[in-house]
Amino acid sequence: MSLRPACTRLARSLTSTQCRSVTRSILNRCPHERWQSSSTSGPSHGPFWSTGRVILFSTFASSVAYMYGITDAGSHLDQVWRRNRAPRYGTAKNLGKAIAELRALYGEDTISTDEDDLVAHGFSEWSSINIAQLPVAVAYPKSTEEVSQIAKICHKYRMPMIPYSGGSSLEANFSAPHGGMSVDFAYMDRIVALHEDDLDVVVQPSVQWMQLNDAIKHTGLFFPVDPGPSAKIGGMVGTSCSGTNACRYGTMKEWVINLTVVLADGTIIKTKRRPRKSSAGYNLTGLFVGSEGTLGLVTEVTLKLAVIPQETTVAVVTFPTIRDAASAAAKIMRAGIPVGAMEIMDDVQMNVVNRAGATGKVWREVPTMFFKFSGTEIGVKDNIRMVKSIAQAHQGGNFEFAENETQAKQLWSARKEALWSMLALKEEGQEVWSTDVAVPLSRLPDIIEISKQEMDELGLFASILGHVGDGNFHESILYDNTDPAERAKVEKCLKKLVTRALDMEGTCTGEHGVGLGKKASLLQELGTPTIDVMRTIKRALDPHWLMNPGKIFEPTNEETSDEGATTAASTLGRSVEGH
Repeated sequence: MSLRPACTRLARSLTSTQCRSVTRSILNRCPHERWQSSSTSGPSHGPFWSTGRVILFSTFASSVAYMYGITDAGSHLDQVWRRNRAPRYGTAKNLGKAIAELRALYGEDTISTDEDDLVAHGFSEWSSINIAQLPVAVAYPKSTEEVSQIAKICHKYRMPMIPYSGGSSLEANFSAPHGGMSVDFAYMDRIVALHEDDLDVVVQPSVQWMQLNDAIKHTGLFFPVDPGPSAKIGGMVGTSCSGTNACRYGTMKEWVINLTVVLADGTIIKTKRRPRKSSAGYNLTGLFVGSEGTLGLVTEVTLKLAVIPQETTVAVVTFPTIRDAASAAAKIMRAGIPVGAMEIMDDVQMNVVNRAGATGKVWREVPTMFFKFSGTEIGVKDNIRMVKSIAQAHQGGNFEFAENETQAKQLWSARKEALWSMLALKEEGQEVWSTDVAVPLSRLPDIIEISKQEMDELGLFASILGHVGDGNFHESILYDNTDPAERAKVEKCLKKLVTRALDMEGTCTGEHGVGLGKKASLLQELGTPTIDVMRTIKRALDPHWLMNPGKIFEPTNEETSDEGATTAASTLGRSVEGH
C-alpha cells in the first residue's frame, strides 16, 4: 500500500500553509520508489518509509500543528488562519432564492421585504448603538417546525438569521450587520401549558412577561423576572436579563427549566425535560440562556413560577448623597435582610420623572431608594424595622409607605418608568445612551460616587439608577447626536465606567447583554483564551456563523473596537425620519 496519499491527507489536515509547505518539502526530497511498502521491489537498502519513520513524521507534523496553535495571535500563521476561517455569506442571488423558496412554502405574508418592516427590525430607538445595515427580509413563523424550515433554507443559501421578539434591547442585540433574515416571533405568543401543581409554565418566545403574569395570577403564582415592561420571553432568554426583583429572585438563568431550540441547520433539540433539578448530561439550557441568539433560535421555554407572597408593600426613602444611598444598600444586603427589591435613582433621574409626569406624583429631587418588602405579615414588619435602622444610620430620611395597592403601583412606577421618562424628554437630534455594569457589593458605593461625579462634569442631562441589591446599576445620558464632539465625550465617559467596573472585579454588563456595543469590553473582561472557548462552541453548533453574526464576539481573534463595529445612531436615524 502506498503511503503517499495518507501523508498528503495529513499535510492537508494541518492548519497553516507553512505546515503544508514543510510536509511538501519532505515529500519532494524522497524518490517515488521510497514511498512503497517493503513488499514492493526497490533499492536494496530497504524502504525509506519504515514504520519508525512514519511515526516520527507524524509526531513532527503534530508538533508543528501544536506550535502553530500556541503561536502569538499577531503572527503570520494566525493571519492566514483568520482569512481561512472568516465566514462567507450567500450572494444577493442566493439570498433571493432563499426568500423565493420560503415564500413558496409559506406565502407572501410570512416573508416580508417591505422597507419600513426592515427598518423596524434593524434600527432601535432603545439602543445606544445602531448601524446602517438592515436585514434583507423578515420572517414571521408560526411554529417550531416553520422555524426549522426557515433555518434549513437559510443554511442552504448561507443566509444569516437574527431572532427578534420584544425589540427593546439596548446593545443592538437584534441588528443585522451582515444583512440576512430577521426571524420575528410575533405570531408565536401562546402560553402552551400551565402546570400549577408543578409551579411551571411552557410559553412561546413572544409572550410578554407582564401579560404572562396577568394570565396566571388567578393561580396564586407569578413569574418574578421583571425587566422593562415591553420585554418578551425570547429576548429575556437571549440576554439572560433580570430586573428589579433580582436581589431576591435572581436572574433569568435561574428560572428557565428547559428550551426548545432550532439550530443553524434546522435541527430541533430540547435541552432538558421538566423536573426542576437534573444532573443528566451537559447544562445545555444554561448554555443557550444569555447566548443572544448566536447558537440557535429559541422557540419554546419552560419557566419556573413562584408563589405570590402573602404580603407585599412598597416604601421610598431619600438620602442626602448618592454615596449614602449606595452604602445603605450594601449594608442591607450584608445584614441578610430579604428585601423583595431595592432600587436607587439619583437627583437627576428624579427630576426626569417629574418632568415626564408619568407617575402622577411630584417627587423630591434628591437621591432616592425604592424598596419592595414581601413575605408573611410578621416577616415584612421585621424586615422594614431592620431596613429603617440601617437607612437612618446612613442619613436616610423618613420612609414613605404605600397604604394600598394603588399607592404601591404609583410609588413603584417612578422606577419602572425611568427609561421611558428619559426617552420622552428627547428633542430632535438628541439620543439617550444607556448602559449598565455590575460590581461586587462592597465596591458599589465607590463606583457610584466616582461615576456620578464624572457624569456631572459632562454638563449634560445624565442620571444613575439601578438594581443596587445585586451591585448592578445603569447610567443614562441625554446628548446631541448631531454633535460628534459631544458624542465622543459621552462615549469616553461610559468607557471609563466600564473600565472602572472591570478594575473592581466587576462585569461590563449585568443584564443588557453584549450585542454589538460591548464586544471590546467583553474581551477586556474575559481575555482571548476564554473568548476562544466560546468561539469553539459557536463553531461546533454553527460552523457557517449564520446565527446572529456580529454579536458578542467576532469569528476571529482580532480585537474589535466599539467604534469599528458600529456606526453612530444618527446614520440610520436620519434615514428613518424620511419614511
